Amino acid sequence: MSLIPSFFGGRRNNVSDLWDPFQDFPLTGGALSVPGETASFVNTRIDWKETPEGHIFTADLPGVKKEEVKVEVEEGRILQISGDRNVEKKEKNDKWHRVERSSGKFMRRFRLPENVNVNEVKAAMENGVLTVTVPKAEVKKPDVKSIDISG
Repeated sequence: MSLIPSFFGGRRNNVSDLWDPFQDFPLTGGALSVPGETASFVNTRIDWKETPEGHIFTADLPGVKKEEVKVEVEEGRILQISGDRNVEKKEKNDKWHRVERSSGKFMRRFRLPENVNVNEVKAAMENGVLTVTVPKAEVKKPDVKSIDISG
């Protein structure tokens, strides 16, 4: 009998049973879990850096063609990068030893800061790396009027 109890129901029956603290957790396999797509969302890695000129998003998308990627700016300054990584065709006679590359739809969303120019967003794809550049809006310097002091 296992010495580690399950927080969500009795004890384990066998010493060889591994204790999984999330086994009976209500969120696993529920509304937040989408079979076949979760790994795709997680594996889409994106870097976001800010420079004096703007914000640069860099995404590693190996094996994805630029026609399979969408870059959109929604209302409220939401940058959305989405696409579809195609599944490799599996032949009936093939013997797969390991499948680690994810496939399926992916989507990432970022709320952009107020100081950006969403009308000048540019995207480029080279060697499986997507680079999205969001320039900063020009900050208007307030007009300063000098006032002569009398007296």
